[in-house]
Amino acid sequence: MASSSRGQQRVEDVYEQQNDQRLDELHSKLRTLKGITTDMHTDVESQNLMIDSTNDRFASFGGQLSQASLRARQAFGIGPGAGTLRPWRIAMLIVALFITFWLAGKVFAWWWAPVPGGDMPA
Repeated sequence: MASSSRGQQRVEDVYEQQNDQRLDELHSKLRTLKGITTDMHTDVESQNLMIDSTNDRFASFGGQLSQASLRARQAFGIGPGAGTLRPWRIAMLIVALFITFWLAGKVFAWWWAPVPGGDMPA
């Protein structure tokens, strides 16, 4: 009976060693998994900060663009308060463009005018 209890003890010791080995393997895998999840959490937090920063920048840019648009509308008399572009401003713009093109034509005609007697062979 002593040999059977001794054999039984060996079998239990082998099972205990196998359980300890598997428990160590499981603990190692859990540490690896914990490291991975910690890295993922850190990366997600970093990306959230980047997204928040980008969102803040775009919101600021949108506000600045809105203000610039409002100032441009006020400068040109366009918008809900002004209705449309004022007719006298349109007329002044057309006259100014006409005078500018007329002067530019005169300057270019003077610049590229043929020189009298310049094409004759000597």
